[in-house]
Amino acid sequence: MIEARHLRVLRAVAATGSFSGAARELGCTQPAVSQQMKSLEASAGTRLLVRAGRETRLTQAGEALVRHATGILAGLTAAEEEVAAIAGLRAGRVRLVSFPSGSSTLVPAALAALRAAHPGTRVCLEEAEPPRSAALLRDGECDVALAFRYEGGESEWDDLVVRPLLVDRLVGLVPEGHPLADAGKVALADLADQPWIAGCPRCRTQLVDACGAAGFVPRIDFATDDYPAVTGLVAAGLGVAMLPELALASVRAEGVRRLGIDPPVSREIVALTLPDLAAVPAVAATLDQLAVAAAP
Repeated sequence: MIEARHLRVLRAVAATGSFSGAARELGCTQPAVSQQMKSLEASAGTRLLVRAGRETRLTQAGEALVRHATGILAGLTAAEEEVAAIAGLRAGRVRLVSFPSGSSTLVPAALAALRAAHPGTRVCLEEAEPPRSAALLRDGECDVALAFRYEGGESEWDDLVVRPLLVDRLVGLVPEGHPLADAGKVALADLADQPWIAGCPRCRTQLVDACGAAGFVPRIDFATDDYPAVTGLVAAGLGVAMLPELALASVRAEGVRRLGIDPPVSREIVALTLPDLAAVPAVAATLDQLAVAAAP
């Protein structure tokens, strides 16, 4: 097999016209040059060099190999530089998928810090709710997925690297003027006779499960993935809701009151990646910055 180090020696011999000249150029000994040329000729299966007096000349095969060696070594050098840049976070790309409330809260701070620390690393962002975000990760469509899960979903990501970020509590929302608006904290059973406004599909499932554990089936009058729409419907007196605190962090919740849920209901916010991607420097740096953004 022809090795890049042998091609470098052959090119030096061609440029200097001798083994001794190549040795001086490469900073090695003449016997080392001779040995590498023997190995290269053995790999090529033909003579590449001939001696003519004190001069060493290329055969036709040697000339052909030197001609190709220039492009091969240039390409290898470029590849080494690009890999070194990616490994050193001077370059690289991370494809991030996040659910909407994560995109508006955790992601901006994380990506701003990542850009400040590693300006050569580029991150592209798309939005998807779990479980679709995890499916995109498994299909190779992204490198990091910001996702969430409720209690009971612990085994759904067994094949992925899971970086826990925070526990996001859910709160009840009622209109101002509601009889329980000043309660501070309520049991879900206290809202059993109320019309409900539900959020994203996974959140709707969690709402039904939590209400079922409290002994009733919620009457869901409205369902929307848009959290400002949920708070607007609640403020208009059309129902009550239960939303994650993270979802409310970037929403102007005018006309509604937040109530603690007793017993507490929460979801876990995590960052996901594939085992083979976890060691990629740009991916690891993205996970670290998401963790920093979630810490407060």
